[in-house]
Amino acid sequence: MKEKTPLMKRDGTRSVLASLISILIGLAAGALVVLLASLFNKSLNLKTAWEGIRLIFLGIVSTGRDAAGELSFGFNPVTFGNMLFRATPLILTGLSVAVAYKTGLFNIGAPGQYLAGTTATLFIALEIPTTVVPAWLVWVLALLGGMAAGALWGAIPGMMKAFLNINEVLACIMTNWIAANLTTWAFDVSNLKNTVENTKTAYIYKTSFNGVQTPKLFLDKLFPGSQVNGGILIAILLAVLMYIIFTKTTFGYELKACGANRHAAKYAGIKDRRSIVLSMAIAGAMSGAGAALYYLAGNTEFYWSTYQSLPATGFNGIPVALLAVCNPIAVIFTGMFMSMLDIAGQQLTALTAYNEYITDVIISVIVYLSAFSLVIKLWLGGKAKKKGPAEPDANAEKQPVPAPDAAAEGKEAGK
Repeated sequence: MKEKTPLMKRDGTRSVLASLISILIGLAAGALVVLLASLFNKSLNLKTAWEGIRLIFLGIVSTGRDAAGELSFGFNPVTFGNMLFRATPLILTGLSVAVAYKTGLFNIGAPGQYLAGTTATLFIALEIPTTVVPAWLVWVLALLGGMAAGALWGAIPGMMKAFLNINEVLACIMTNWIAANLTTWAFDVSNLKNTVENTKTAYIYKTSFNGVQTPKLFLDKLFPGSQVNGGILIAILLAVLMYIIFTKTTFGYELKACGANRHAAKYAGIKDRRSIVLSMAIAGAMSGAGAALYYLAGNTEFYWSTYQSLPATGFNGIPVALLAVCNPIAVIFTGMFMSMLDIAGQQLTALTAYNEYITDVIISVIVYLSAFSLVIKLWLGGKAKKKGPAEPDANAEKQPVPAPDAAAEGKEAGK
C-alpha cells in the first residue's frame, strides 16, 4: 500500500505556508515603517504608532473612534461590503495573470485589456436606449461586450507570441499604451462625457444614468450602506470556472502542457499556437470582465483621459496572482486580502496621522517575497539530505535465492 505524503511535505501545503509567511512579513514591514515614523517625528508618539499598527492588522474591522476618542473595533458592514466591491476587479485581473501564467506566459497587458473592456462596456451600457431594450438585457450585453473587447485585446500579443515569437511582455506593454490612447480618443469624440454634474471634468456618465446597473442580489441587506453588489458572486463563479477548466478538462491540460514545454506539447500533437492565443484571449476576457463589473455597478465613474496613465487595477492583478501561486481558487482570497489592505490604508488616513501609502510598502514587500516563494518552499521543506549508501529495508520481503544450475555444478566438479 502506498504511504501518504506527510502534510508538511506536500507541495500545496508549502505553497500556502509560503504565501502566509509573505503576508506576515509584509504586514510586519508596514508596522515597522509606522514605528520608525513615530520615533523620528516629534508630533507622533508610541500611542499613535500602536494605533497605526492595529489598523494595519485590523483595519477591516475598524468602526472608527468611540466617544472617548479611542479606536473601536467590531463588525462594520460598510467596510466589509466595500471590501468585497473593490475585490471584484482585483480577483478578475488576478485571474487574468494566473490563466496566462498557466500557459507559460506573463500577462502584463491586463491594464490595456481592462481599458478595452471599460470602453466597450460603457459604450454599450450608455448608448443602447433602455426605453427600447430592457435594462437587464443591456446589462448582459455590456458585460459580454466588455469581456469580448478584453479577449480581443489579449489575443493580439498572444498572436504576436505564437506566430512571430515576439516576447509577450514587450507586446503587452505596447498594447497597453495603444489602449490608453484609443480609449481617450474614443470618449473624447463621444457624447458620453458627464455634463450634468458640472463639478466633474473628464468623467463619463455612470451607467445608472441609463438605468443600467448590477443587481444587489440581497447583498445590500447583509452589508447595508456599502457599494457591494452581485458582481462579487460573478467573479467567484468565473474563478471556479477557471479552476474546473484547468484541472478537469482536456483543453486545460493542453494549455498547461504548452506552458510546461511548448515544443514537447507540439510533438505530442497539441496545437501550441492555438493554445497560446486562446490563453491570452481568456486572460483578456477576465480583465475585461473586471472592468465591466466595476463600472456596471452604477455608482462608479470613469476618468476618460487615460493617455498618460494606466489603471492600477490591471497591475495589482500581478501581486494577487503571485500571492495565490496562480491558483484560481486562491486568487479569490488574495484578491480580498489586497482589497482589505486598501481599506486599511483608508482607515490609516482617516483615523491617524499616517497615510495610506504605508500599505503600498506592505504590498511591495509581499510581491518581492512572492517572487521568492520557491526559496521559502524549499526552506519549509528542509535541506535535502545527502544521499548515503542505501540501507536494507527491514520490512521488505526476502527474495528467494535462485537454485544453482545443475549443469554448472557438474562442470565445476569435473575440474
